[in-house]
Amino acid sequence: MPLVLRTTLAATLLAATGLVQASQDLVILPAATDAWRLVVGHFEGRTELTGDSATVPPPIVEYARKSHVGASARTVAGRREALSFEWRDLWQAGLRIESPTPLDLRPYVGGTLQFDLHVDELAKGGVYAKLSCGSGCERRVNLVEPARGWAGKGWQTVSLAVGCFAREGADFSKVGLPFALDGTGSGRVSVANVRISREAKPALACPDYRTESVTPAMLGEAFALDWWKPRHEQKLAQKRQLIDAGTPPQVVFIGDSITQGWEKEGAAVWQRHFAPLHGLALGFGGDRTENVLWRLQHGEIDGIAPKVAVLMIGTNNTGHRAEAPATTAAGIQRLVAEIRQRLPKTQVLLLAIFPRSEKPDDFLRRLNEDVNRRIAGLADGKAVHFLNINPALLNPDGTLSKDVMPDLLHPNERGYEIWQRAMAPQLQQLLDKTP
Repeated sequence: MPLVLRTTLAATLLAATGLVQASQDLVILPAATDAWRLVVGHFEGRTELTGDSATVPPPIVEYARKSHVGASARTVAGRREALSFEWRDLWQAGLRIESPTPLDLRPYVGGTLQFDLHVDELAKGGVYAKLSCGSGCERRVNLVEPARGWAGKGWQTVSLAVGCFAREGADFSKVGLPFALDGTGSGRVSVANVRISREAKPALACPDYRTESVTPAMLGEAFALDWWKPRHEQKLAQKRQLIDAGTPPQVVFIGDSITQGWEKEGAAVWQRHFAPLHGLALGFGGDRTENVLWRLQHGEIDGIAPKVAVLMIGTNNTGHRAEAPATTAAGIQRLVAEIRQRLPKTQVLLLAIFPRSEKPDDFLRRLNEDVNRRIAGLADGKAVHFLNINPALLNPDGTLSKDVMPDLLHPNERGYEIWQRAMAPQLQQLLDKTP
């Protein structure tokens, strides 16, 4: 391995208290083999790396049975010098370096997370850096685009502000995960010289979590890079075709993969109820509020005047980055304003974010419900109307059935039938209201 290991800086872990000696960097790699707990895994299982290599049994779900995730360590004289991480055909995989005792990283909040990354293969995947911000709190920074550019170019030094992983209320006094890499799709990378420094010298920028949801941006996730912009162009062309045919859309649906599902699982329902209205479905899988805002500002609803625009968005804000309900609601409010500006004669039907996860007390379900309580106040009874059809999608005890959403997030055909039926009275009222 053509790597010069930097060993001049060291960190002293005070085992009795879990505190880090603040005068030095916290060195995570290289380290003795028993200094950290190394874990490699995916969404269904994980395996501890105790020797030189470990492979995780593939998930039992059918679509991922041929997938692979594993890791190996380069060990010299009882010290792990570098780690290799490989994953294939998985939407989520991870290599975690966990601390046996909680670490107090508060002295490092103004500093940087630094590591060397060697990208062997990432053409069909993405990689993310992750750090814990307290109990139940883990944040990650997207490295997909720069890391793809580093493929085959040897070792690259990554330097990120520790603040990239902080949010309001974050607690860095007891950190159990000082470093991790997440992978998606397929890829193979190695990591070395991992440390957290008190010096503020980040080389890569990260979005400001306080304004991310309202700042227009294309979707930069690995799974979307190949198709997201072309789909936007296709939607512009579809809109032009409707206009040229003299059948401009009377109803437009705007959202994420759940809205995109009108073209898949919900296609038969769409054909019966919304095709006669020359409906236009502007749903993009993975989109968050800032991605929809980018699309609206780049022409997707320009030049039309539908009677109703149905908006549902936000579950990827909360799901992908566990975003605070207040900032997700701010993103939705910004979208409503954008739609009203571009479609001043259109009635806006704002839907509550659909329920997700099986049980009512699930963390992400509760985040979405908090967002829904906030955005209900956006309705003015004149041009913006709020509708919560979630009770129709749930069992009487509040649980979500796989008979409606097989993955507990996306509706099947039955789910789209429920959506259409529960929305129909208010949608028809708005269609009749608009000249």
